[in-house]
This record gives sequence, C-alpha cells and structure tokens, in this order.
Amino acid sequence: MALQLKDIQAPITNEMNEFEQKFRSFMKSKVFLLDKIMSYIVKRKGKQMRPMFVFLTSGMLGNISDRTYRGASLIELLHTATLVHDDVVDDSNFRRGFFSINALWKNKIAVLVGDYLLSRGLLLSVDHEDFDLLKIVSEAVREMSEGELLQMAKARNLDITEDIYYSVIRQKTASLIGSCCAVGAAAAEADAGTVAKMKEFGLNVGMAFQIKDDLFDYGTYEIGKPLGIDIKEKKMTLPLIYALQQAKMSEKRRIKRIIKQNRQSSKNVMEVINYVKASGGIEYAQGVMNSYYDKALHILDDFPESTYKKSLSELVQFTIERKK
Repeated sequence: MALQLKDIQAPITNEMNEFEQKFRSFMKSKVFLLDKIMSYIVKRKGKQMRPMFVFLTSGMLGNISDRTYRGASLIELLHTATLVHDDVVDDSNFRRGFFSINALWKNKIAVLVGDYLLSRGLLLSVDHEDFDLLKIVSEAVREMSEGELLQMAKARNLDITEDIYYSVIRQKTASLIGSCCAVGAAAAEADAGTVAKMKEFGLNVGMAFQIKDDLFDYGTYEIGKPLGIDIKEKKMTLPLIYALQQAKMSEKRRIKRIIKQNRQSSKNVMEVINYVKASGGIEYAQGVMNSYYDKALHILDDFPESTYKKSLSELVQFTIERKK
C-alpha cells in the first residue's frame, strides 16, 4: 500500500495545524494589496514537506519549541520568495496548477512581493535573535542562486557532465531540504555535530528527490508538466547525461542537434526519450537515486527509535515513491 502524507504526518498533526495559523500571521501586511496576495499564496500551498522535515527532525531530537515554528516559517518565507522570483525569471504563468503571482499582478509587483517575503523572514529571525537559524537558511538561498546560475551557464552548449549535474542539483534542490533538517536540529538545541549530520541527511534526501523529479519526464505520471518538458527546455538531466556518455560521437552530435532545435516536434522529443530509455539512462538514474536514499536512511540509524524517526524515514521513502 502506497504511503500517504497524512499518515506520515500523524505524529505532528497538531503542530502542523498550529504552524499553519502562525505562518498566516507572519505573512500579514497592513497594505491591502500585499495582504490580498499573501492570502492567495497561503491558499495555494503545496504538500508542505519542508515544514514536515523541520518538525519531524525537532521531534526526533526531543524538543519541538517556538523556535521550531519560527524555523519552519523562515524556511517557507524564504523559499516562497525564491519561487515568486523564479516565476518572473522563467516568465511562468502557473505554479502548482494555479496562476503565478506575476501572471495575476505582473512582474513588478511579483518582484516586490518576493522582496517582502524575504524581509519578513529576515525580521522574524532577527526579532527573536534566531541568528543560527537565519545563517543556515541564508546559506541555502545563496546556494540555490548559485546552482541556478551554474545551470544557466552550462545549458547553452549542453555540456553538463555528471559531476556538474550533481553540483547543480545539490545547490538548487538538496541544499533547501538539507537546511530544513539542520534548522529542525538547531531549533531543538542539538549540538553542532548533530546539526551537521541532519543537514547531510537532508542533502541526500534532496538529491534523491530531484533525480525522481527528472525521471518523471520519461514516465507517464501527470505531475503538472507534460512528458518531455525538460528536453523541450534543453535541461540536461541524469538519464540524458548518462545516455550521451555512452553514445558514439556521431550519435551524441545527432541527439544534441535535436535538443538544440528551437521548435522541437513531439516526434523529435519522443526520439530522444526512446534513445535515453534504450541506452539504460532510466535504470542508471534509478540506481543513483536509490544510493542517495540508502545514505539518508543510514544516517537515521544513529538515532533512537521513535514515532518521529519512523515518520522521517517514511517521508524519505515517499520522496522516491511519489507519483507526482
């Protein structure tokens, strides 16, 4: 039977409900337009896996406190700010099936909303002197920006190697999940070694999470993006990188030529997808994803059994078994 998020969340159901109320209060503004946009953002929230990592980590380490709530809110505020800015950069009109902020209120307002969210996160930490939590999350935001720019720099010539790919997803995706677990540990007043260990745990989860996301592009699950969209957007993901590594030079040039076309037909996209599948790219990526999953679970072995640890383990399992 497939894991359900509501079951995984069971040990922290009350905390997550309370978090939702606190988070709404942190988003409040006296400016009517801003308050209206904040309400819209709150209503279209996703699975809330990031705050779950924060609360489950604090719970496993024995102390869910007000600092845990502030840490989870800080993560969500700064992450939401980066998403709002990303939609402007990508000229994207949709986010999680809803209209994006820039689609409804235009780019200028969207950028200012992102800035407002960043400032709310900074002030939340500064006002309560949670400087350790602010440092952890600020480092993640810096890494996310660097990862995005590294990917952009390399994307033009489709020359992303496997090592560069790992660097990109470690910064773009894994760093944020790593910071969730580090914040959960720091909020529980854990020692520096435990904070570092939980950050490493989150990084491994994040790596597995992103590779799973890449694999959706070659499957049939509906996840809000059509089949082959990474190929259409000329994104080099692990299955494709592996396939090109195995290819003869002439074949590599042919596949790259197809990807570089400004207007790719569905037939061309399917040709690349079939080539990747035939080259063993899917199996290779699944193997790498499972190795990160195993590393994450191995780190959890160092902690005593509890309902929080069980849910944390199941949340990791959910990230690689999810259907969307």
